[in-house]
Amino acid sequence: MTLSATVAAVAALVPLAAACGSEAADDAGSGSVGAEGQPITGVRWSIDSVTVDGTTHRAPDTAHVRIDDGGEAAGSTGCNSFSARADVEGDGDRVRLSDAMFTEKACANTPADFEKSLGRTLTTGSLTTRNEGERLTLTTADGDTVRLSRSQDASLYGTKWTVDTPGQRGGKGRAVLTFDQDAKTVSGRLPCNRVNADATVSDGRITLGAPSTTRMVCEGSLMDAEKRILGLFGGRAEYRIDHETLTLTSEDGTTIRAVAGQ
Repeated sequence: MTLSATVAAVAALVPLAAACGSEAADDAGSGSVGAEGQPITGVRWSIDSVTVDGTTHRAPDTAHVRIDDGGEAAGSTGCNSFSARADVEGDGDRVRLSDAMFTEKACANTPADFEKSLGRTLTTGSLTTRNEGERLTLTTADGDTVRLSRSQDASLYGTKWTVDTPGQRGGKGRAVLTFDQDAKTVSGRLPCNRVNADATVSDGRITLGAPSTTRMVCEGSLMDAEKRILGLFGGRAEYRIDHETLTLTSEDGTTIRAVAGQ
C-alpha cells in the first residue's frame, strides 16, 4: 500500500468515529480533569507513541493533540492535521472523539503505520484516561493505547512565530517574526514588507525599537494588517507564551497572537 493510500485510510475512519460518537456527554466542559485530578483539557499534549494489537509505533517529534474545554480537539500526526468533537465523560476518566476529519498529505518522514494506528485508536470509541500530571495515557476497550506527554512552552528566542493575520489566505500575507537573544533584535516578514528592530526583554515585557522595513506597497488588506503589527514597535508590550502560542499586548491594549513553527 502506498503512503498516500494508507493516509487516506486514516480519513476513512471518520464514519466509524461518527457512529461511535453519537452519544454526547452531559457536559463536555465539566470533565476537564482526569481521575487523578490533573487537567486533561486546555493542555497541548505531545503524542509519544500509539500501541495497537501489541505493536508500538513511535510518533514524530511534532505530533500533538489538544482538547479544549469547549468540546473540540485538534492536532497533528506530524504530517497531517486532524480535528474532532471531544466529549469528556464522567469526572474526566473517559474521553470520546467523534466526527473526526484528517487531511490527506503524504509525508516521507511520518510513518504511515503510525498515522493509521493513531487514527484507529483515537476514533474507536470511549477512551479511558490515566493522567499522571506530565503524562497522559488513553486506552481503548480493546487495550490499545495512545501515550502523551505535556508539551513544554516554546522558546521566545529562535522560534519562527507566525502571526495570526485576519483575512490571511494560504501563504499570502503571512507574517513571521523571530527574536534573537544575543543580538537583542527581532526580524522577519510582515504581510507585505520585511522588518528589523531592536528588541529588549525584561520582566515579561518586550521593548521594541523603531522598525526598519522595506518599502513595498501591497493591496489594502495586507497594508492594514501590516500597520496593525507595526503598531507594536517603538514601544513596550507585555508578552506571554502558552505552549506554542505567543501573545503580545501593547500599552494601548492592541493584542497580537502568533503560533510557533507554522
